[in-house]
Amino acid sequence: MTKMGMAQNTTIPVNVNVGVVLNMNKWVGKMGLSCISMAISDFYASHGDYKTRLVLNTRDSKNDVVGAAAAALDLLKNVQVQAIIGPTTSMQADFVIDLGGKAQVPIISFSASSDSLSSIRVPYFIRATQKDSSQVKAITAIVQAYRWRQVVPIYVDNAFGEGIIPFLTDSLQEIDTRVPYRSVIPPSATDDQIVAELYKLMTMQTRVFIVHMFPSLGSRLFTKAKEVGMMSKDYVWIITDGITDFLSSLNASVIDSMQGVLGVEPHVPRTKELENFAVRLEKEVPAR
Repeated sequence: MTKMGMAQNTTIPVNVNVGVVLNMNKWVGKMGLSCISMAISDFYASHGDYKTRLVLNTRDSKNDVVGAAAAALDLLKNVQVQAIIGPTTSMQADFVIDLGGKAQVPIISFSASSDSLSSIRVPYFIRATQKDSSQVKAITAIVQAYRWRQVVPIYVDNAFGEGIIPFLTDSLQEIDTRVPYRSVIPPSATDDQIVAELYKLMTMQTRVFIVHMFPSLGSRLFTKAKEVGMMSKDYVWIITDGITDFLSSLNASVIDSMQGVLGVEPHVPRTKELENFAVRLEKEVPAR
């Protein structure tokens, strides 16, 4: 009877395969995977009675759209995952959510923030972060407070960069601020191309710029802007959270070139739980 009772009380958890597609050669990808693993550990520590267990199947997107799509396809066909977490960028997500839609498997991204991605088009896409357009009102409030009448957006030429622009221009028009020019920088722009665009901006009357791009390109933009003399008090630079969120990871020389820049980012209230999580995360993923 005792043996039968023990057998009846012992339940083997049912594994649920979940895919994870991240840029594993990047600090952001490593941090993301650590956060996911820690969250799962914390959840089951306080929900030990659950009869299912999430099993992570990790794939490297290789920081590439094709790589992300190939990784997702492998997870869907060969592993038959129940959901996919990732990928990192909006451009990668644009392809992966189409695959998820066809397979009827949820794609959950905590970092694909472009407004061009929509769950209306693909109902199996779940965005676990704020849209880029959520920061438009804050940027507009800054522009209005200083009564700047003209603003030029500088953004990367891809889905991430373009997604915010219609919302930004509409919001600026509501306060009668003009957008006389849009500066579009290719993702793979050379230093010479960046400098050429900066010189073009110097010939214009507008001295207020809103920068929306990833930190890798933004770092080069501000380094060159300082070299050509555009980081003086005669110019105003505002950055979106695409760069602001990663300021702590930028090189000291880049930070030096960005002195005086205004940054916008979501406000996350400091709590004891958040502080404890940050301490644990720092041990898991050393700062780069």
